[in-house]
Amino acid sequence: MNNDELEKIIAQRLDPRIKALWGEHLIPPVSGDVDSREQLIEEAEHSNLINIISESAKHFSVDAEREAELDEGLIISEESFTSSPDGNTIKVLMLRNGEAIRPCVYYIHGGAMQSCSCFENVHRVFGKRIARAGVHVAMVDFRNAITPSSSGEIAPFPAGLKDCVSGLRWLHKHADQFGINAEKIIVAGESGGANLSIASLLTLKQSGGLNLVKGLYALCPYILGQWPGNSKSAKQFDRIQLEVSNNRGAMGYGIEAFKDKNPLAWPGFATTDDVSGFPPSMISVNELDPLRDEGVDFYRLLLKAGVQAQCLIRMGTSHGSEVVAQKIEHIAEEAAGSIAHFCRQTTAKKS
Repeated sequence: MNNDELEKIIAQRLDPRIKALWGEHLIPPVSGDVDSREQLIEEAEHSNLINIISESAKHFSVDAEREAELDEGLIISEESFTSSPDGNTIKVLMLRNGEAIRPCVYYIHGGAMQSCSCFENVHRVFGKRIARAGVHVAMVDFRNAITPSSSGEIAPFPAGLKDCVSGLRWLHKHADQFGINAEKIIVAGESGGANLSIASLLTLKQSGGLNLVKGLYALCPYILGQWPGNSKSAKQFDRIQLEVSNNRGAMGYGIEAFKDKNPLAWPGFATTDDVSGFPPSMISVNELDPLRDEGVDFYRLLLKAGVQAQCLIRMGTSHGSEVVAQKIEHIAEEAAGSIAHFCRQTTAKKS
């Protein structure tokens, strides 16, 4: 679809506040395919991608004064654990809503499993919004595939997934230390973080540890690995905020896992048998997101497997607007509150 057609869709359907926030960056240029993961790493280093991402994030960031207001009443700390089986060190941003024992949202940030960090303003502030809505939040800063998070390392699949699963086990073991009810932990994440959230549950199921998680909240899940395929939304909305019609996602995270149709890397390959036994799940998608349909399809897969699942479509929004658009308070607050409510409601139910 050309830029004029995309501009028409945006003008007719996108929340004008989101459009204004993105400005001229709402439709990115065509990137095209790459030959290898090494090429992506070289491109990132050559273009100084880390600084570009950092500078871009400032455009969407909440200022220091507003963030200080959000800090009120929260107990904030930086923790770390040794990830298994690789023995690397991973940091966790712990956001506690006071001293009371509460349910916890284990949050996995987005970035296509390749970039970003929970310590960046956009993700950090979103975590604080969730915590202020009445729960504790633990944000894991796993190893990315292309640009380093706070871990300082980059590694393809399954490195980041190992870190996320290890972090869940660590959190469950040390729950008392942080005032967390170990029997009331849900997993949530957006985009690539939703991929890792789903994959973490798939991994726990394989190892008999699915009981560690009481719920799943996946926002705009990035789970197919190749687009557009049969996805109408990927054909209609590609390059509204992000471009997916290339091989960069699969190549960057691990092309062999994609070729093998490994659902731990790309949960779009999951079957009903893979997801049967999942805890109550909420799948949230954005109306004008190229990834919308894969999220809806995953919701339907959960239903087919007998999982207690719901699907929420946020109209007038683009990919991950709830997290990225932190300056549009009502959008961010609604989503954060929805996650916290889901956590409290789901964990309040008897197993």
